[in-house]
Amino acid sequence: MSDDIVLAVDGGNSKTDLALVRADGHLLAFARGPQSSPHHLGVDGCLGVVETLLETAARDAQLTSRPIVRVGALLLAGVDFHDEEIELQRRALARDWASMISVANDTFAVLRAGTERGWGVAIVCGAGINCVGVAPDGRHARFSSLGAITGDWGGGYDVGLSAVSAAARSEDGRGPQTSLERSVPAYFGLATPTELARSIHQGRFSVRRVVELAPLVLAEAENDVVAAGIVDRLAFEVAALARAALVRLGLERSPTEVLLGGGLLRAGDDRLLSAIDAELRTFAPDVSIHATDSPPIVGAALLALDEIGASPEAQDRVRQELGAAVDAEPEPDVSEQRYVEVE
Repeated sequence: MSDDIVLAVDGGNSKTDLALVRADGHLLAFARGPQSSPHHLGVDGCLGVVETLLETAARDAQLTSRPIVRVGALLLAGVDFHDEEIELQRRALARDWASMISVANDTFAVLRAGTERGWGVAIVCGAGINCVGVAPDGRHARFSSLGAITGDWGGGYDVGLSAVSAAARSEDGRGPQTSLERSVPAYFGLATPTELARSIHQGRFSVRRVVELAPLVLAEAENDVVAAGIVDRLAFEVAALARAALVRLGLERSPTEVLLGGGLLRAGDDRLLSAIDAELRTFAPDVSIHATDSPPIVGAALLALDEIGASPEAQDRVRQELGAAVDAEPEPDVSEQRYVEVE
């Protein structure tokens, strides 16, 4: 039975989705858990999260034999270099989950979820931000995506931290007045930015919880110039990643798809998406820019099904069944998640 089943994992900085899918595209089990980025948890911590979810999914699907599945596709945030992919692949295979396992960055899941062409540019913007470009001839353009040390800005954490900073500067007069001065601390049940700063400083709130503020910033941007400036900066950074990928692959004058994935971009905020479109079209007028209809875990499942030569009908089925399962699943509570930077 395991010969007919594939494993798909989309492991991010705020949550991990795992699916067991039959070769005909039928969803056998879906499980969601905490973040699994090896950048924060290390390889053992990352694989531990995946194994816990796989055990749950295998019980739901009534699978008991080892290896559990034929092919596994692990698409993970925080896997930014080839040697990291190889190490994770080696250690995942040692756990006897599947006869064959591939490991790649989660941007490849966004690309596969968004297009059947097999090439284009994909940007994931969730808790963090990253991008991959794939040319028609198979060449890749990738980014290290290690945060500020590799020039990155964007994603829910940076947007939220910018909101906290703008609120504090509004309160003490160093910056322009903004509605964020009230709405940011109010989100955490506090009255002022100073109270919020003290709460973070004294350990009552983890600073990583600022990622939760991203939707608030998008909402405030409708009527607040400071919040709008944060959203505009995010649009510029998304466009900058896409532009760099297009140039490196020589696709800036080609009709190329730019796929937008991750919670911040799939939310479909009109201001953000319009700003990205306007920024990028000044440079690459023939690109097609759109948020992916399917979530990244669907892209991971499609990549696994590709490995076993699944039919187009199977691909359509997994888009429908797995997409519906994801939509029905509540977002995880990130307030208690621990983020430890691993050397």
